[in-house]
Amino acid sequence: MKRILSVFGLLAASVLTASAADIVDTAVSAGSFGTLVTAVKAAGLVDTLKSAGPFTVFAPTDEAFAKLPAGTVEGLLKDTAKLKKILLYHVVSGKVMAADVVKIKSAKTVEGSSAKVTAKGGKVMVDGATVVKTDIVCDNGVIHVIDSVIMPKM
Repeated sequence: MKRILSVFGLLAASVLTASAADIVDTAVSAGSFGTLVTAVKAAGLVDTLKSAGPFTVFAPTDEAFAKLPAGTVEGLLKDTAKLKKILLYHVVSGKVMAADVVKIKSAKTVEGSSAKVTAKGGKVMVDGATVVKTDIVCDNGVIHVIDSVIMPKM
C-alpha cells in the first residue's frame, strides 16, 4: 500500500510539473490576452517573459486594450520602442502575490519608473486600473489581471 501511494505521489507530481507554464504560455492559454500576447511578440519580449524571472505581470485583458482610443494599439505595434516601454511598465521583478500587493504604495517596474498602488474598500488599483483577478501562478512568476492598460510617463 505504501508503494502504491508513493507511486501515486510521483505521478501526481509529474502531472503538476507537466501542467506548469511560464507567463507567456499561461497568457496564451487563458484566451483573454490575445492583444497582450500580440504586443509582447511585436516588442520582442517573449524570451524575456519566458525566462526564469520571477516576474509579476499586471496583465490587461483584450477588453482593457479595447478601451484605448481607436488606432492606439495599431500605432503601438508599429512603434516597438514605445510599445516595449509600455509593456515593461506592466512588469515588476520578483513574485509579488496579492497579499503583498495590498501592503505597498508603489511598485518599481521593469520599465524603470514606479506604478502607484492603492488598496481601499476591498479593491486594489494600479495606476487607476482595477485588479480584477489575482495570483495566477506561473512557473516563472505571477499574473494579476487588470481592467485597463497603464501608461508610464512618456
